[in-house]
Amino acid sequence: MPLSLIILAAGQGQRMHSDLPKVLQPLAGRPLLAYVLDAARALAPDAIHIVYGHGGDQVRAAFPQPDLIWALQAQQNGTGHAVAQAMPRIPDDHQVLILYGDVPLIEPATLRNLVALPGEEGLALLSVLLDDATGYGRVLRDNAGNIYRIVEEKDANRKEKSVKEANTGVLVANAGRLRQWLADLKNDNAQGEYYLTDVITMAVRAGIKVQAVPAAAVAQVLGVNDRIQLAELETELRRRAAHDLLRAGVTLADPTRLDVRGTVTVGRDVRLDVNVVLEGTVHLGDRVVVGPGAVIRDAVIGADTVVQAYSVIDGARIDAHCIVGPYARLRPGSHLAEGAHVGNFVELKNTALGRGSKANHLTYLGDAQIGERVNVGAGTVTCNYDGQNKWPTAIEDGAFIGSGSMLVAPVTIGANATIGAGSTITKPVPRGGLTLERGRQQSYPAWTPANRVNAEERAATIAQSRLPGETPAAE
Repeated sequence: MPLSLIILAAGQGQRMHSDLPKVLQPLAGRPLLAYVLDAARALAPDAIHIVYGHGGDQVRAAFPQPDLIWALQAQQNGTGHAVAQAMPRIPDDHQVLILYGDVPLIEPATLRNLVALPGEEGLALLSVLLDDATGYGRVLRDNAGNIYRIVEEKDANRKEKSVKEANTGVLVANAGRLRQWLADLKNDNAQGEYYLTDVITMAVRAGIKVQAVPAAAVAQVLGVNDRIQLAELETELRRRAAHDLLRAGVTLADPTRLDVRGTVTVGRDVRLDVNVVLEGTVHLGDRVVVGPGAVIRDAVIGADTVVQAYSVIDGARIDAHCIVGPYARLRPGSHLAEGAHVGNFVELKNTALGRGSKANHLTYLGDAQIGERVNVGAGTVTCNYDGQNKWPTAIEDGAFIGSGSMLVAPVTIGANATIGAGSTITKPVPRGGLTLERGRQQSYPAWTPANRVNAEERAATIAQSRLPGETPAAE
């Protein structure tokens, strides 16, 4: 039967102490609502309705996908009132599944079991057994075990508060019946709100059997109301990601000190040291080794490559048998061909480093195409930006770039050319041979540091130090 989903996402989240709407709070780098939408889309529903309110423009801007239908809850008058805002656009013959934008770890398999339970006219809810159910509505059953009511925490008496079966708020019901029940809701309770849970009592009175599916794990139904709960879910996601990688054959130095904020695929015998962060879409090939503190984002890393400590790889592709770091940074558009080396405090941006080429120390390479077997000496800079435009540098196969060289783009260094250390290269360099550019070295024996003489003595010293015919600089 047709299925419509309603996701309640109108809450302000005052306990978060944030200007960001609660459903946009980040969990492992993604908004809470993104996780709920993933689970929702896995059911292939006919429609997804999102009830929004606080910070609505921000929420809608964060999720511009055309398959979402938005319903505004201008005033937050309870969960029943929120669901009612979406109902006008849902046909009576649909099943309606209600989810929550701040309950991110719900799994599609659990939702499929729930949706399959009630049939065309029934009602089913997702419950959870808790040692301490404080803050949750309690599922009340009669002596025969039949559900007859949900009582909210603030309306429960002492006996009812001792019940360990809690309501998660997730339920599925026939749209036509749900519409009638919502119209009959009253707000005569401690909160003065229209509770969605009151439809359970209405269903029982109508002779409809209410069924419950217990959540397979408590973590699936945990909501986020404050920073503590958000941190607890972050810990749970880290645990899940670490276990997935361990099951895939990855060696983790410490499974509790790994952050995965995206999708990671791995080859065989991958090893990750402590405090590694993997973000976006990452692939690690066979026998890749990642050192402590490395951050890898949207990257492909080939077999037998070593990423040493505290390196940052962002939007780059690294082929097999490369060495990166420590303390290297590869920015978007960078590519290391097989066997290339990028060492400590080297930064690449939109640069290809050819097979077997090396840039091992204190170097910036931007907008550059570097051939095979090139050695880039320490302190080399491709001067690619003139204040308005970015310009390319080309270094052909076999070139040797001496330390401290400035390559002022656009410029081409020919194959097998050698650039002498300390050169500033502004013109094309021919193939082979040595090219260097250096100013005249001068010494001034009479010069004394300023902090050792008074102003009069310093002026005399400068005058004595001038070359014949040299005029004073403007001061």
